Amino acid sequence: MNISFEDTKTAFAYKSNPELKRAHFIFNSMAKPWLVKLGLWLTPLALKLRLPVKGLIRKTIFSQFVGGETLQKTSAVVEKLAKFHVQVILDYGVEGKEGEENFEHAAEEFIKVIQYAATQPNIPFMSIKLTGLSRFELFRKIDSLAVYDDIVRGKIPLEKLSESEKAEWERVVGRLRKICEVAITTNVGVLIDAEESWIQHAEDAITTQMMREFNIGRAVIYNTAQLYRHDRLQFIKDSCRFAQENNFIPAMKLVRGAYMERERNRAEEMNYPSPINATKQATDDEFNAAVEFCVNPENKMHVVIGSHNEYSNLYGVQLMEQYGLPHNDPRIHFSQLYGMSDNITFNLAKAGCNVSKYLPFGPIKDVIPYLMRRAQENSSVSGQTGRELLLIKKELKRRSFS
Repeated sequence: MNISFEDTKTAFAYKSNPELKRAHFIFNSMAKPWLVKLGLWLTPLALKLRLPVKGLIRKTIFSQFVGGETLQKTSAVVEKLAKFHVQVILDYGVEGKEGEENFEHAAEEFIKVIQYAATQPNIPFMSIKLTGLSRFELFRKIDSLAVYDDIVRGKIPLEKLSESEKAEWERVVGRLRKICEVAITTNVGVLIDAEESWIQHAEDAITTQMMREFNIGRAVIYNTAQLYRHDRLQFIKDSCRFAQENNFIPAMKLVRGAYMERERNRAEEMNYPSPINATKQATDDEFNAAVEFCVNPENKMHVVIGSHNEYSNLYGVQLMEQYGLPHNDPRIHFSQLYGMSDNITFNLAKAGCNVSKYLPFGPIKDVIPYLMRRAQENSSVSGQTGRELLLIKKELKRRSFS
């Protein structure tokens, strides 16, 4: 294995000097918690008051983390990444809105993303949030009625729902099945995002239903496991066993997780044990154990390793080499968010791995919640921001002497 995540020349080859300096400015700003806090308050207010701030947002944080305001405008980023053998996972970055009309619209938009991805050789996947297709409270009720063994088998406790809820649920299943049908005919993978633990059982069940129906002969539908939860490693293993017993392909995206504070606060308020690991080390151990399980050829898992952790990515490659797998084994894909961890993405690509950037798109006003999470995440995870800044400074210095 000859991969170095210190190679900034490879990491930032796709960025011009002005683009690199802009990235330095953005991460330097995110390193100041007071500034992020102020921005989190001012930005939505300015947009609500229709102040002329879109241009500033577009030139700074939006261009750093988002592919464009429309599906078509992502093409410039997609083409640029393709030159460096980096693929793209498209994400319609608009947050889910309530109401049947909005759910139908979201399903139509997801299908448009799949159809567009099918015309682009560099876009193997797109991602969706199931709360874009259904009422959150319906997921929550189903989750509260669910039994773990049934969830692993993709069974929903419909008998415990009212007649109107059953009809509502069938519409949700219909929307998702229509999305999956388009995906299977166009050969575009669908990554179904994980969400809060109190609706995840319901989401796991419907995702397993779709995998059982569509992952025949090839992996098209992927579930997502958030490994900051202490029960997810076992869930991955149980899901894999059920898939093998029922002759469909198990597919999983691995992430550490995105709702930690919300999870812990709710557990404390409602007086139940937190689903989150007690320490970061425990989460790292769970994540790496999941990587080991999914890479192992005996388990026949298809996996997307979605991580910004350098060790976890190197460990994945090391395991592939131990099992005698080529770096471009079609079962195994690596991914990082657009605008972050370029040192991981582009050096994995240089080594011949299947690797992508997770690329959100959408109107500025609609992707603000996503951008706010990126800003919050980078201000709270000081190690990540510090690492980004260190690498950018190193590359700027290298360029000044070359």
